[in-house]
Amino acid sequence: MVTGLDEPATDWPRDHDLLASVATAGQSADEVSPVRFGPPVSPHHAAELAGTAIEPLDLARLARERGAKADALVCEGVGGLLVPLAPAYQVRDLAIELELPLVIAARPGLGTINHSLLTVEAARVAGLDVRAVVLTPWPESPGDLELSNMRTIEAIGRVAVAGLPETAPDARSLAGAAQRLPLTDWLAR
Repeated sequence: MVTGLDEPATDWPRDHDLLASVATAGQSADEVSPVRFGPPVSPHHAAELAGTAIEPLDLARLARERGAKADALVCEGVGGLLVPLAPAYQVRDLAIELELPLVIAARPGLGTINHSLLTVEAARVAGLDVRAVVLTPWPESPGDLELSNMRTIEAIGRVAVAGLPETAPDARSLAGAAQRLPLTDWLAR
């Protein structure tokens, strides 16, 4: 699911376009994200503005179908774990239904300890398996703040934490940066 298609283009391709460019199953951007909305708002509100509703069971079915055709199923959080997809259905509910392990993305700067630990806690309370937190964009020369944030999240959250450096806005550069992460270790369990 993608919202914000009405926003002006940036240097970065939209998530579904970027994922389609690296999809090993030859999926188009429309197949990667079959539910799309123009306004840059939460999915449930975007659906309201479009005069439609997101049906959670249909969304889960679509995700399973797409995942069956690919090497991996990646579901981006559309703004975060507690963002509503429908009035009584959050991103977290979809993750539970799909039994997906989580890798949480967060910024490395001020405020990330609280944000990251709240997300880890909200996931674990629901029975989700949090594999790691990725701080991004990770500076080339992290300072005391970033390093302290990383250590603190790892210690208090009892979760692996890694930094993902800023990359060029293309699939090859992003894939190169991702190779620095222990994704196989995180997701093989």
